Amino acid sequence: MIPIHDDNPTNISPYVTYLLIICCILVFIWELSLAGQLQGAFYSLGVIPAVLIGDGQLPPQFALVPAWLSIFTSMFMHGGWMHLLGNVLYLWVFGNNIEDAMGHGKFILFYLLCGIAAVFAQAIPDPNSVVPMIGASGAISGVLGAYLLLYPHAKVLIAIPLGIVFYTTRVPAVFVLLFWFGMQIVSSSVTEDQQGGVAFGAHVGGFLTGMLLVPFFRNSGHPLHYFWRR
Repeated sequence: MIPIHDDNPTNISPYVTYLLIICCILVFIWELSLAGQLQGAFYSLGVIPAVLIGDGQLPPQFALVPAWLSIFTSMFMHGGWMHLLGNVLYLWVFGNNIEDAMGHGKFILFYLLCGIAAVFAQAIPDPNSVVPMIGASGAISGVLGAYLLLYPHAKVLIAIPLGIVFYTTRVPAVFVLLFWFGMQIVSSSVTEDQQGGVAFGAHVGGFLTGMLLVPFFRNSGHPLHYFWRR
């Protein structure tokens, strides 16, 4: 299922959400200009678990930033159009309400903390991996986890592909988000070769971190809700 829009108005303009989306798009445009040097950029600015928490070292020509800084540079890089569009779509649909619930400053801190936790959730189980980790999906997963606790009953317009056509309907956010999270759990349990290069462990870690942090970052006017009942 593909989320398109939620029926959940906000009280503030989500400037941080817009800025994050714009930054991801601009970085991707820069990536397109690299042509044959793109793989090198992934190694230079993506997270390499073996370098971040292991004994690995990058060749000098790739060591452009300290390993800790790659946690942040990696959040704005994407491996292709579908990778970018998927992340931007989820951030567009769900990010504005979480920013509204936290305020601009706390939201950017929350977003970055979720992204950091997602990196370590993926890296710690395989500290010797030399595969670059890139993408905003870990941080965005935290946004989804927060949305689940703040707005489980908000209606989300989704598109369901049925062959060559799409069926659209509105369903409570709890169903959309739990379905998404369940898919990440199932996918993270398969072998790395079967995952197709997707860091599902980062998605799970980011989502759970978002759920854990949202009680401390939300403003008092945005209470948590039991998603299994109204």
